[in-house]
Amino acid sequence: MKDLSRKRILVTGGAGFLGSHLCDRLVAEKHDVLCIDNFYTGTKGNISHLLGNSHFEFMRHDITFPLYVEVDEIYNLACPASPIHYQFDPVQTTKTSVHGSINVLGLAKRVKAKVFQASTSEVYGDPDIHPQSESYWGRVNPVGLRACYDEGKRCAETLFFDYRRQHGVNIKVARIFNTYGPRMHPNDGRVVSNFIVQALTDQPITIYGDGTQTRSFCYVDDLIEAFLRLMDTPDSVTGPMNIGNPTEFTIQQLAELIITMTKSSSRIDYKPLPSDDPTQRQPDIAYAREALDWEPSVVLEEGLEKTIAHFSDLLKKKAAQESSLAHSGG
Repeated sequence: MKDLSRKRILVTGGAGFLGSHLCDRLVAEKHDVLCIDNFYTGTKGNISHLLGNSHFEFMRHDITFPLYVEVDEIYNLACPASPIHYQFDPVQTTKTSVHGSINVLGLAKRVKAKVFQASTSEVYGDPDIHPQSESYWGRVNPVGLRACYDEGKRCAETLFFDYRRQHGVNIKVARIFNTYGPRMHPNDGRVVSNFIVQALTDQPITIYGDGTQTRSFCYVDDLIEAFLRLMDTPDSVTGPMNIGNPTEFTIQQLAELIITMTKSSSRIDYKPLPSDDPTQRQPDIAYAREALDWEPSVVLEEGLEKTIAHFSDLLKKKAAQESSLAHSGG
């Protein structure tokens, strides 16, 4: 007899930062997880500890091509999310958001699966209201360097809601605000990973602009908890729903905190602000509080301590490998 509590769950982008943490939670809850990734930004190392688990299966696949599997739920997390990565191949970034959404929605329609879209706070662009609530339509430059990501994600939301209206697909859309934690890509250009790696190696910490721009940082465990709660809401709860930490920090404050926590001798190096970089980013999470009974519980210092430990371990392993190669003449 089939265990009705055990679901067959597809996670696209499952070897990435967020996807691998989501796979961990789903496997821990004894669901059967199919993780797909093309390793554009995800890594096998993020999921290597799961590969021997009978509840976990990995498939190398690019979501811009259709996928034919039988599943009960889909989490669509496939898309590079840092400017360095999504601007490297902007056409492919847009295709991942748009063609990828069409493919997962088509699959969800065919097998009658519930489908979750990992959208982003970048749909708000450089906002002229603060904090940002879900009713705000945003201020996005449609032809700028960030548009491949911003507009790709906006189009994905359009597709999700049109598939619901036209085909009755059960959708959940989460707008993710800045998230950090172990398994972030060390070279993804995001502010938390940048600052930690620079501080641990005593390099200058690079702040773009004057450091007064703000971000709100949500620890990955809090975010994944919100994903699961949103997926378990009644069909009438579709989102889009802001998921993030409403506690706001300036980039300057973050840099100074990381320097203190790592006991680094790094100085701060100020450089010009990139094009269309938002000056403020803070979620209004009233909807998530009401619908999910959720709010972040991990304070920045606690989350940074775990993230710093992760990057410190990465750097030690890298140094050991380089030393081994040097001694072997490789």
